[in-house]
Amino acid sequence: MQAQAIRLSGDFSLDALTLDTVEVPAPGPGEVLVRMHAVSLNQRDLMLVTGTYIPDVQRPRIPCSDGAGQVLEVGEGVTHLQPGDRVVTSFYQHWVHGLLEHATSRGTLGGDLDGTLTTHALFPQHGLLRIPDRLSYEEASTLPCAAVTAWHALVSTGTVGTSDTVLVLGTGGVSVVGLQIAKLQGARVIVTSSSDEKLARASRMGADATINYKTTPAWDKQVRELTSKQGATHVLETGGAGTLPLSLRSAAYNAQVSIIGLISGAEQAIDIRQILGRNLRVQGITVGSRDMLQQVAETFAKEGVRPVIDQVFPFAHAVEALRSLQAANHFGKIVITFA
Repeated sequence: MQAQAIRLSGDFSLDALTLDTVEVPAPGPGEVLVRMHAVSLNQRDLMLVTGTYIPDVQRPRIPCSDGAGQVLEVGEGVTHLQPGDRVVTSFYQHWVHGLLEHATSRGTLGGDLDGTLTTHALFPQHGLLRIPDRLSYEEASTLPCAAVTAWHALVSTGTVGTSDTVLVLGTGGVSVVGLQIAKLQGARVIVTSSSDEKLARASRMGADATINYKTTPAWDKQVRELTSKQGATHVLETGGAGTLPLSLRSAAYNAQVSIIGLISGAEQAIDIRQILGRNLRVQGITVGSRDMLQQVAETFAKEGVRPVIDQVFPFAHAVEALRSLQAANHFGKIVITFA
């Protein structure tokens, strides 16, 4: 069958994206044909298109990793999905459970594989998860990267609880859902942003304290003031090189600092004493497994947590959606829907 897909076909830029007709074969053994209903955007999608994520990516390439849709057809040997099922994609198509390994690190949607910004696509059955009934296609599409990343950092490896203080940098997709997950776990949460309006929204969502990093550039000191000089026990470090030194200085003894984003760059000289002196655990978080996706989806459905969607664009305006992501004025997630 034929599908309509947005593809990066030439130079790295938003202007190089084209709307193309692509052939989608019938599902083979173990494969599932999905009609996409919603796609959510992540910073990596923009980085891919602008050439700062995978400079040698094979082109043409369909971007985006997060999508939700309906199963149209299944191939031989597919046992736990059937036509009509509502499904959401897993970022790592072959990382189902356990720890990330070299073999399972391959097969990332919108990276070394074509992604989800297409009307129809084939996936291996183990790269899909059935959507809980209480979540819409749009809500489910926000989970594979942002929510799984925050879950991986705060629950799977962080075991955050009521005695913890979580520092969340910014109000993008990972940060906002990180706030939601931390509050579900009973933790105290501090949120930073350069916008008082966004900080007010974070407060209404349950943030216990907020810091405007534009008016308080030494925000690490403010974090310590807010924690009786102790510091945060968990840090969702989404900023990258420009914020990591402050994040380390904001951390408590034995804290966990999860490095998630590279918005402010990737290279930075780090004072190792900040890590050694307080016995910090600094870890990289690269999304998570399909099992983690299932855990966060089922938890959100059970607890009635609604993912925060800031803007919704139709597929015909997908490039505008990416430009909106680039403008960085959103709070939560930006979603593209298919008619």
